[in-house]
Amino acid sequence: MFQTWADLLFIHWRVEPERIQRTLPKGLFVDTFDGDAYVGVVPFFMRNIRPRGLPSVPWLSNFLELNVRTYVHDGRGTPGVWFYSLDCNQPIAVWAARRFFHLPYRHATMTARAIDAQITYESCERGRGERCRVAYNLGVESHLAEPATLEFFLVERYVLFAAAPEGRIFTGRVHHEPYPIVSGAIDFVHSTHGWTCDLLGPYDFGVDPLKPDHLCGSQGVDVDVFGLQRHP
Repeated sequence: MFQTWADLLFIHWRVEPERIQRTLPKGLFVDTFDGDAYVGVVPFFMRNIRPRGLPSVPWLSNFLELNVRTYVHDGRGTPGVWFYSLDCNQPIAVWAARRFFHLPYRHATMTARAIDAQITYESCERGRGERCRVAYNLGVESHLAEPATLEFFLVERYVLFAAAPEGRIFTGRVHHEPYPIVSGAIDFVHSTHGWTCDLLGPYDFGVDPLKPDHLCGSQGVDVDVFGLQRHP
């Protein structure tokens, strides 16, 4: 499939590796940077979602997505992403991702608006009511993440891992140009009124949701998404 991931905000917290490891399925291992594991919340815009060679459909191909994720590797050392949840406001996308990609997508009521370059993004998962609200400005100046830096560790990931209901692990690959990263110029509204996040509540990560350890963003990339393969 072809997709565009646009106006991403990467919000991360340092977590003790043991807290992450006990949440992972058999065969996956927590990935660390300088001894620390990380959990992230990533709101963004999905655009132009379509099978390769077919046109996009506005009411189906454009929607909002917000994921809670961590970073792992398999027994061969292949680095990738493990998703705890992916909130989405497009029911067909939720159904397809759960059915064909074994990913924990959830229906959510979501809104996003941009005023004078500031994006206000809000998601409320249906059923349990877990919420996330954030306002951010990505600015215009960007750079590429340098290899062997924390920024590179957190954003440059090209493999996802997923688990079928019976426990089998699958891998999926994506391809895109390196993210244009906005770090120092990012304007993150961090206040009781402007920022809230209940999405980490179900997990024993031992972090303060209102005090992230790392922030960066990106205007976005075009992405090729490949089908799942059963993990050997």
